Amino acid sequence: MELIHRNLAIGIHDALQETFFEKNKYADKVIERLLKAHRKWGSQDRAVVSEIFYNIIRWRKRLEYYMGEGVKPNNIYKLIIAYLLWSKTNYKKFEEFDGIKIADILTKLKKNTVPTKAIEHSLPEWLAETLEKELGPGWEKEMHALNEQAPTVLRANSLKTTPKELISDLSDEGVVAYTVRNYPDAVQLEEKKNVFLTTAFKEGLFEVQDASSQKIGYFLDVKEGQRVVDACAGAGGKTLHLAALMGNKGQIVALDIFEWKLAELKRRAKRAGAHNIETRMISDNKVIKRLHDKVDRLLIDAPCSGLGVLKRNPDSKWKIDQDFIDRIKKEQQQILQDYSKMLKVGGKMVYATCSILPSENNLQVEEFLKNNSGYKLIKDDKVMPSQGYDGFYMALIERVS
Repeated sequence: MELIHRNLAIGIHDALQETFFEKNKYADKVIERLLKAHRKWGSQDRAVVSEIFYNIIRWRKRLEYYMGEGVKPNNIYKLIIAYLLWSKTNYKKFEEFDGIKIADILTKLKKNTVPTKAIEHSLPEWLAETLEKELGPGWEKEMHALNEQAPTVLRANSLKTTPKELISDLSDEGVVAYTVRNYPDAVQLEEKKNVFLTTAFKEGLFEVQDASSQKIGYFLDVKEGQRVVDACAGAGGKTLHLAALMGNKGQIVALDIFEWKLAELKRRAKRAGAHNIETRMISDNKVIKRLHDKVDRLLIDAPCSGLGVLKRNPDSKWKIDQDFIDRIKKEQQQILQDYSKMLKVGGKMVYATCSILPSENNLQVEEFLKNNSGYKLIKDDKVMPSQGYDGFYMALIERVS
């Protein structure tokens, strides 16, 4: 890895500035726009830009320590230099780097120590405290895993193909992939590639979906012909998996509060050949009330802190705060209370989050069951980032009366 083209350094600078200092700008969308705007960059250039951009976001707090100051709109080139020196990345001395004193950075790097655990793992002090309080001594192991780059995992669309066939089709297009043990539909890439350009993608043979996330569809135990609701469907990654597991038989009602997400879901469903999905926007309480006591299976993929997916969304640790987590916990409890009424007696639901905090996970389920005697826990599962993929929690709950 080396940074020897000035326009790449400028691109990284501008993308970091947008992510850190503009409201509601998320790293994945910022980098997507940057790469679209520079179609002339080759695959090597794109890889350099993406890797440096994401690593700087990931290691921001540690790099600020090496710089001796917090990141500001006018010192992002200093932040980039701190990263290049720390990661021993070969770089050219572009004019944008003029006047940056690197001696102080080098002095700190030579010491090879940092003063706090929050700096070591590069996260806000409050978040280090929260993780330690909730996870105990194991929190550092999880943070270590969350600071690694996420692998690219695909879900073979069983309505159209099998993992083995998909691997063969991708191989014909120069993409090397392999199956993942204990994940029936998962295919993992040998190295990062833009799979959205492949014919296999255009033909709807796969979706990009982390291995942990693929567990949830199986956990819900759907059967052909059932009426299933995905209550927080978003753009529909899990909805499409449910459609495949049901062999397109039965009905899936995909709900969300955002119309644009459901529009994206419809596009994806068409490509995937999933035609048992109906989308409904939650514009008021009536949408939920109409479904009371009518559903065989319910998926509540609840809004959460997202701390289990920092591998792929490292910027979110700089965008959330304790107030946000406290607010989201109230929202989770409210959603559980309101949406669980859609289940028939004998029906089952999964409450899932991409968080690793017990207070958003099993403690929420315990609270719900304590207040709702008509429901019982069948089983739950937590997948930690140190297991190799995203951190997730899922609980299977049955309505018994």
